[in-house]
Amino acid sequence: MYAEERQQEILRRARAAGRVDVVTLAAELDVTTETIRRDLTSLERAGVLRRVHGGAIPVERLGFEPALATRDEVMTAEKERIAKAALAELPEDGSVIIDAGTTTGRLVQVLPTDRELTVVVNSPPLATVLAARANLHVIMLGGRVRGKTLATVDDWALRPLAYLNVDVAFMATNGCSPTRGLTTPDPAEAAIKRAMVKAAQRSVLLADHTKFGNTYLSTFAELSEIDVVITDTGLDMTLAADLAAAGPEVIRA
Repeated sequence: MYAEERQQEILRRARAAGRVDVVTLAAELDVTTETIRRDLTSLERAGVLRRVHGGAIPVERLGFEPALATRDEVMTAEKERIAKAALAELPEDGSVIIDAGTTTGRLVQVLPTDRELTVVVNSPPLATVLAARANLHVIMLGGRVRGKTLATVDDWALRPLAYLNVDVAFMATNGCSPTRGLTTPDPAEAAIKRAMVKAAQRSVLLADHTKFGNTYLSTFAELSEIDVVITDTGLDMTLAADLAAAGPEVIRA
């Protein structure tokens, strides 16, 4: 079993049981406890497990939300592939929403310079990058800035979205499952995401494979409301088929 396969199995067991134990995992997976501890460290850095004494707990059981800087350091190659694949969903001209997030942030970095677009964002860091581009018209949604995600939320961000009609919304998520849809830990941020999806003719989810199977406190969209899911090749094929059966096209970049 390769390290990635073993880590996915550890994550599956943690989510099924609510907790995993280092010694038990080592015995059942036929590896050393040091190997398991390294696996748990990798999964914690990916933001999907939280280390506890003797083992680990899936973050959704704790309501734990890693900070933006922590999330930006993991799955970087996968996020870059996802962002490049998302360019195919851009309109030739028109308007888009780009949700706050680390994978959507990669999309901001690779936006073409030969296309005039109106771009709506709820992330001050992303707005700063976009505003320097002469071919883009940037609309920044105001409101309270959440420290965890640097996303603007609450009424000042919600009100403008009620009057916007954009071609495509590029969405980020903390969790996604066929039964619970797209979820995030914070209800205020979920409200903004829900309004973004509603404001768009098409919605495209950008999420690496570690986000799938997670469920957090607040649902902001059903899979049937998403037109395209762009993820990486680490997503299990069976899960990909389940996602597609719920409505969206699934692209593994």
